[in-house]
Amino acid sequence: MKARSPLTFCILFVMALTLVVSCSNPAGNIKTTNETNTASSATTGAVRLGFSAWPGWFPWQVAQEEKIFEQNNVAVDLKWFDGYLESINTLTVGQIDANSQTLGDTVNSVAGGAQQVVVLVNDYSTGNDKVIVREGINSILDLKGKKIAAEEGTVDHFLLLLGLKKAGLSPKDIQLVPLETGKASAAFVAGKVDATAVFAPFTTQALKRPGSKELFSSQDFPGAISDHLVVNRKFLDSHPEQVQALVNSWFATLDFIKNNQQKAYEIMAKRAGVSVEEYQQYAEGTRIFTIEENLQAFQPRNNMNSLQFAATEMSKFLQEVGLTKSQPDISKLFDDRFVKAYAEKLKKN
Repeated sequence: MKARSPLTFCILFVMALTLVVSCSNPAGNIKTTNETNTASSATTGAVRLGFSAWPGWFPWQVAQEEKIFEQNNVAVDLKWFDGYLESINTLTVGQIDANSQTLGDTVNSVAGGAQQVVVLVNDYSTGNDKVIVREGINSILDLKGKKIAAEEGTVDHFLLLLGLKKAGLSPKDIQLVPLETGKASAAFVAGKVDATAVFAPFTTQALKRPGSKELFSSQDFPGAISDHLVVNRKFLDSHPEQVQALVNSWFATLDFIKNNQQKAYEIMAKRAGVSVEEYQQYAEGTRIFTIEENLQAFQPRNNMNSLQFAATEMSKFLQEVGLTKSQPDISKLFDDRFVKAYAEKLKKN
């Protein structure tokens, strides 16, 4: 909406240029919208888990097709969203129990009163979020006065703002064309805008415009974009065993992908609407977090390696750009007991 190298710099303020968000959506030929895989999770007792098109979240599709959820004793109603923001809103109103979303979007939701908890770090974006420009634009300063399509308020909008800030420009120096990510990419390919800020796999679509090129990406802001499994607090309090099973399933899926890469890539590429070869190009742009990296991320520290610190800085950023009026209470935003329990299980085994 996010290569997982240590976060070594601060956020977008006087002394730093960073951000803590991320996200996802599907390529142009993905046609499904808010698909459900069971008739009614209310009657089956299944966990309603949302995800959308981002390389760090496609492993959920592998978990479903390889019956990894069942192996971990949890029934899951896996819901696919064409629109990433729709998945966030659906979690906020309680129509799903958990969702795959960025830290920044989660902080923003909490600022609006949502009760959400981060229980797992999926990945960091290390190049799969890009600002792509037409021929003739060769620097960030060249963006001044240009029409730029992006999904307002999402990770790539923030990435665009980071780049502008770094070059000494402000949001007022460009003409933002607010479009859903897939439509933003299509508008760019059609020549209706000069640039677009999108994430993979939409980057593949955008770069099909003749003469287009990447101007900058999340690789230029190491560790700025993180993606997570976020759970509705009421659901977490009522069903901690199911949340644990989701976390266990995630790491089991990563093991499956490691040992069955070709098969896993075929599943994920199909869900992304791209070829296996194209999907493999996304690997370097997304760093999937190990259990050890998860444990470290939840630890309190005074740098961007810490989720708590990063969320605090993100809150300041959201205020600075006018998306929130006051800092949200993030004291209960993170719950690491599930990754800790998985780590203990590994030790015993």
